[in-house]
Amino acid sequence: MLRILYQIFRTGIVTEPLPSETEAEIEIVGARLEKDILKQFQRSLTIRFVDAGSCNGCELEIHALSNPIYNCERFGIHFTASPRFADLLLVTGPVSKNMEIALRRTYNAMPNPKLVVAVGDCGNNGGIFGTSYASLGGVGNIIPVDAYVKGCPPNPADLLNGILKVVSM
Repeated sequence: MLRILYQIFRTGIVTEPLPSETEAEIEIVGARLEKDILKQFQRSLTIRFVDAGSCNGCELEIHALSNPIYNCERFGIHFTASPRFADLLLVTGPVSKNMEIALRRTYNAMPNPKLVVAVGDCGNNGGIFGTSYASLGGVGNIIPVDAYVKGCPPNPADLLNGILKVVSM
């Protein structure tokens, strides 16, 4: 145990802070999110995430929301593995034919009201994959979408703004 503590003190903090303008933007969006989440949900916002066939670029940015730099839990945002506990569904990628049923089942398993955010250009309109024999295009072709977050991939600040947009409706 002492060896681990010594290693921690010797290594120090290895993460880099965000640029000050990005940190200020995150703080402003986060404060508004926290206020709207308390007003709308009277608790925290629980998100179920589904990869409907993406290239994993959007997933990396979504995972960044939970890292120590962005730390979305400080604003009352939590991710869940079960759609039955979710308030919001976050979907990435063009919907592949193999994921269509899984996406519909996840959407149907969520309690009302169901909020859906399509992430990335692929979630918006299919992106470079479009509609083909293996792809059904954007998420809106399969389930109703409340907000789109554009970008390839969108950065965590854009994701927080997209979540704020749908929570504020």
